[in-house]
Amino acid sequence: MFSGGDYHEVARWLENFANSHAKREDPRAESVLSAGGPREGVSYGVRVRLDERLSSEIELQFADVARDRGSMAWCQHLADRARGLAREARAAAGGLPRPA
Repeated sequence: MFSGGDYHEVARWLENFANSHAKREDPRAESVLSAGGPREGVSYGVRVRLDERLSSEIELQFADVARDRGSMAWCQHLADRARGLAREARAAAGGLPRPA
């Protein structure tokens, strides 16, 4: 694992990381990263979409993600949060059954 990076590089890593872990909960889940506007260079918003439903959003500070993405413990915590967002989106979509 590695730490650091510019805002856009870290954004790509975060979106891929969240997507990977959300899909472990449900292969149809997709991460949605909000990184523009007033967040640019400062923070990210992460949600998970399942069908037409969106989970709530978690906000992560750019400096924290850039610094901590090299930490296995921090990544495990983020993975758990991404999976929780996927479960939340599935529940919001009427408890769609998990695909086999």
